[in-house]
Parts: sequence; structure tokens; C-alpha cells
Amino acid sequence: MNYEEVHFPFIGFTVDVNPVAFSIGSFNVYWYGILIGFAMVLCGFLAVKQSKANKFSEDLVYDVLLVSLPSAIIGARLYYVFCEWSYYSQDIRRIFDTRSGGLAVYGGVIGAFLGTYIMTRIRKIPFSTVVDYCVVYIPLGQAIGRWGNFFNQECFGTTTTLPWGMTSDRISRYLATECPNLDPSMPVHPTFLYESLCTLTIFIVLLIIRESSTRKFDVTCAYMVLYGIVRFFIEGLRTDSLYIGSTGIRTSQALSLVLVFAGLIIVLVSHLKEWERLPLPEHVFKKKA
Repeated sequence: MNYEEVHFPFIGFTVDVNPVAFSIGSFNVYWYGILIGFAMVLCGFLAVKQSKANKFSEDLVYDVLLVSLPSAIIGARLYYVFCEWSYYSQDIRRIFDTRSGGLAVYGGVIGAFLGTYIMTRIRKIPFSTVVDYCVVYIPLGQAIGRWGNFFNQECFGTTTTLPWGMTSDRISRYLATECPNLDPSMPVHPTFLYESLCTLTIFIVLLIIRESSTRKFDVTCAYMVLYGIVRFFIEGLRTDSLYIGSTGIRTSQALSLVLVFAGLIIVLVSHLKEWERLPLPEHVFKKKA
């Protein structure tokens, strides 16, 4: 095992980190994949467990999972490839090499939403009802998944003198190579931790809103606005942002602003027009033979 020491120098704390959890022969199993898998299982378990109390179908939860999870993975990959097309266009085979990294959270969210929307249209189920129930678990999955970035020593921010600043040899090498304007000997913002804590908080807030609101898209818009705000500011700290073409505009910050304004507009229209959340049709609750 190739462990690497991650230091939190201002608080005198050091932890050994290895991106590989274990190996089966020459095949490495990474903590990132384990955490993503655990997040999916936990979110699915909670969605099923809480379905009856929220007048939602347990079977429909499984259907949404079967559609949204592969859609999320495909969307996350396509989003990243699109943003880094200058690299992938040199060798198309790189697109399929997911073990080398290259998944984008926003792409995953868009993919999951799109897959779920298509499924609800085909089955003639109200999309707003389905997405308002299921969107609650997205930030919980994000909160868990971000710890995979810690094990990989990636997605960190600029240098900082805050007490929780962290550093490692890998971080120092990255700063020296990719960020010549930053001091590679300085600790950096643990942006993975910031986003993990924020999305865990969003998960709790969405649970409360889902319990109390009866309007269409209230829960979904709350996620769009809250996560959009969180991601906008955290993205501004990161050193590995994807940019729109050759501009200095960070892709995730631009999309975050779109999400915030779209969420505010949709929820305003929903309340002005009094869009009540529709119940699921009876056939959804019938057990499959």
C-alpha cells in the first residue's frame, strides 16, 4: 500500500491516506468508488424506508434508481468530456477510460434529472412529484461522495492560513506544477470538506421542506438555489476548475448562477399560480406480479 501523509499543520494533525482501499490481484479497488457505491445504497435505502410516510411508492423508488443512476454516471462523464474536449479529441478511447478520473457532479445531476424526466413521461407520472421526493437524497450522496476526493487528494482549494488548512506531497507537487502563483509549501482549503458539510446541511433542509410544503417543485427549487449558492462560492476557491472555452469563466460557477435564478423563478411562478403537488396515480402503488 502506498500511503501518503496528509498534514493539517496548524492543528498538528497528520493522517495516512491511500486512494486504494484494497487490491484483488492486479485490480485496485479505490475508496472513491466504494464511497460512491455506499452513497447510492444509503440514499436508495432511505428513499425506500421513507416512501410510505411521504405517500410515495416503494416500487417507484427502485424504478427511479434503475434509470437515474446510470443516467447520472453517463451525464457526469459526458459533461466532463465536453468541457475537456481538447484533451479527449486527441484520442477518443480516452473517453471510456473512467478509471483515470473525469466525472463532473453537475453532469451527474443533469443526467439523473433527464433520465427521471423521460421515465415519468413514458409512464405518465407527474415529474414534479417524483423529483420533489427523490431530489432530497442527491445532496446526501454528494456529501458522502466528496470524501472520495479526500482519498484521491484532489478538488482542493487555494492556499490558506485557516486552522483547518491541509497539505501533502501530492498537493505540493500539483501547486508547483499547475499553480505557479501559489506557494506550494502552504496548506490549502479542504474544499471537499466544505462541500460535504454544506450538502449534508442541504439534505436536512430539504427533508424539512418536503415535509411541510405542498407546492410543485418547492423541494427541487430549494436544492437548485441552495446547492447553486454553495457551489458558486466553493468553486471560486478551487484550483482545478473547468472553464468555458478559453475564457476565464468557471463552468460550474456559470451553471450555479443559472440554477439559482431558474430555481427562484420556478418557485415564484409555482406559488403565484398555486401549483399544488399532484398525487401519484393509483396504478403506481399496485404491487408487481
